[in-house]
Amino acid sequence: MSYNDREVYKLTIQSNPNIIQGLLSLQIERDHVYLHLIESAPFNKGKHKVYLGVPGNLVAFACRLSFQKGHEGFLSFRSKTKLIEHYEKTLGAKHYGGLLMIIDTVAAKNLIDKYFKS
Repeated sequence: MSYNDREVYKLTIQSNPNIIQGLLSLQIERDHVYLHLIESAPFNKGKHKVYLGVPGNLVAFACRLSFQKGHEGFLSFRSKTKLIEHYEKTLGAKHYGGLLMIIDTVAAKNLIDKYFKS
């Protein structure tokens, strides 16, 4: 199966760009960015993770991309049921119904400010 309309980004650290800390698959829509997949490396999951904030950093990157594309920071994604409340708290996402989550301009700016130096 081919997904030519999707873009994939990797998160690395400056001191070791060969080790992938997390991945993001997204699609640029007409009026927002849709997140298909956010994944942390196995060593960045659980209680003994190497780095905190990998998913938040990837979402902040997608928010910044949404601004660059003229979509005012808007993102959408589908959540696993048990993570809806977590995304509301940690990302400022809004539960839109079903499994659909939305990150609006205000939440996007907050994430960008948190994860990116000006």
